[in-house]
Amino acid sequence: MITREQIPTVLDHPVYDADGSKVGDAKNVFYDDATGQPEWVTVKTGLFGTNESFVPMHDAHLVEDHLEVAVSKDRIKDAPNVDVDGGGHLSEDEEHRLYEHYGIDWDAAWQQANDPAQAGWASEGGRTRGDSARGMDPAMDSAYAGTGLDATGEADAAGRPGDVAMTRSEEEMHVGTERRATGRARLRKYVVTEEQQQTIPVRHEEVRVVREPITDEDARSGVDISEGEREVTLHAEQPVVETRVEPVERVRLSTEEVTEEETVTGTVRKERIETDIDDGSDESGRL
Repeated sequence: MITREQIPTVLDHPVYDADGSKVGDAKNVFYDDATGQPEWVTVKTGLFGTNESFVPMHDAHLVEDHLEVAVSKDRIKDAPNVDVDGGGHLSEDEEHRLYEHYGIDWDAAWQQANDPAQAGWASEGGRTRGDSARGMDPAMDSAYAGTGLDATGEADAAGRPGDVAMTRSEEEMHVGTERRATGRARLRKYVVTEEQQQTIPVRHEEVRVVREPITDEDARSGVDISEGEREVTLHAEQPVVETRVEPVERVRLSTEEVTEEETVTGTVRKERIETDIDDGSDESGRL
């Protein structure tokens, strides 16, 4: 007998039949409203797990990491499709159909449920068979909050259909640019001294003796022998160096953008979905 404490080990784990063949994965567990004991487990079967069959938990037991039930794989796959109400309960009629399919004695189960020694319905005020519906563990409903599904995987009270799909996500690499300071540039003015040479013309005066014959008659008369002296001032140009400050150019700093191609390498994660098909063909796939 599976206890409530073992349910987390059951969910989403493989389910094997009485012959040791894998049937599918356990998805939901239904409890007896009266006793609170696990009564049914739903198992995903068929291609891609599109079908969900109810399997009795009676005589089921855990073996390592999977659940073994006391019915055959063929019986499970042929189980009738039953409806679960908005509160996550099986009706008496639906449960009766399952009892008949699996060959469970409904009357014996009813008598056991009404046995006060078994904490049956009679011990809680004599409930009728209509109150014998099995329900899901309320803690299971929280896992489906906001999905539009109840814990059976069927439509919720709003009437939205069940979904057996799985969302596959991938990380995308988005590359952008970030502006950062990489250096500084500044203008600094200082003085250097250098020698320059220029060639310029300079003039100077030189003395030249010019002798001319006397032709004037007046100059010949009245001239005595005497001593005399004459002086001529000589001139010469000298180079003069003078410096003046003259503006020659303006120097300023400016920036310009240069575009280059650079390859960026990053790591992204991608989800992959594997299919585990248990239909005897040993087929599997990866998406």
